[in-house]
Amino acid sequence: MNWKRKVNETVGELTGFRFSRVQKIPERPPAAPERPATAPDEQVRPPADPKVDRLVSPVFLISPVRSGSTLLRVILNSHSQIHAPHELHVRRLAVGFGTSLAEKAMEALGHNQADLEHLLWDRVLHRELVRSGKRIVVDKTPANAFAYKRLAACWPEARYIFLLRHPMSIAQSWQEASPDKRDFETAVADALRYMKAVQRARRALDGLTVRYEDLTADPEAETRRICEFLGVPWEAGMLEYGGRDDFRKGLGDWKDKIRSGQVQKGRELPPAERVPAELRGIAEAWGYLGKDVR
Repeated sequence: MNWKRKVNETVGELTGFRFSRVQKIPERPPAAPERPATAPDEQVRPPADPKVDRLVSPVFLISPVRSGSTLLRVILNSHSQIHAPHELHVRRLAVGFGTSLAEKAMEALGHNQADLEHLLWDRVLHRELVRSGKRIVVDKTPANAFAYKRLAACWPEARYIFLLRHPMSIAQSWQEASPDKRDFETAVADALRYMKAVQRARRALDGLTVRYEDLTADPEAETRRICEFLGVPWEAGMLEYGGRDDFRKGLGDWKDKIRSGQVQKGRELPPAERVPAELRGIAEAWGYLGKDVR
């Protein structure tokens, strides 16, 4: 028997007390800090001094999910004057004051929470643009369609490219992207939220509309239209981005594959009778139920 145990038993017999090892109570992990919420709508307003408050006038690629926005982003990024980084989600960046003194100090400067968030968003885009060495920055984040009013208030001089695709093709692609997460009916309902948001933005904002089907069928003509809209010269390299550093796995050398017939020029458009009832309204609004989809 261990001597410590003998001593403990002897002490217990003489005094009625026994020694036992104190068990350490595991420390609770620190609670995750609360994420500050972005500013309420009533605070949102244009910049007080646009020349000072804004460093960039961005271009927003407004599109639903699964509409070819990544393809178009990579094409645009291949231009020597256009920087189109990955999805930035800047509208999710929130600012918190921390203390009432900080809030009062900002109020004295004329800034509310929304103003400070706009300054932050603009600086993020500006940093990306400066580091790229180019002169136009494009943000492609499909969820931006839900915040077009906020983006327009933040950047009154922003420009917009609306990328559309046949609603049925969008829903099919969205379901095929994660078949274990959503069936076709769920994909239709989920993708339709984005489509409706894009349509609301199209009604409220001026911009250039591009169709995925046209982009893949005649990439040179469509990229020329986009360059004219952005005020930059067209570059043949936009169709040869496959060998560039920004190439993404799965896209391949798009131009060569289209020429060789290896890549579908968009899905074959379904006849009107195959379009689900839930998608018929948006399909008609986008011109996909008529003979001429332009």
